[in-house]
Amino acid sequence: MAALAWLLIPVVAALVAAVWARWAARNRKIGDVAELDGYARFREAMERSRSASASASDAPSGSDAAA
Repeated sequence: MAALAWLLIPVVAALVAAVWARWAARNRKIGDVAELDGYARFREAMERSRSASASASDAPSGSDAAA
């Protein structure tokens, strides 16, 4: 029985290593698709931020109106 346990340890380790290797080599998005999508979302957010700040700066504030 002890010999069987010593035989099962490397077999189980090899199976775990094979599963991990398969998971590590899984097919992900190829190229810069994810990065370009993220950059496009960033640019859209910056444009919204710029248009919101531009409309806020067009309205006179209390201290600017007194001057």
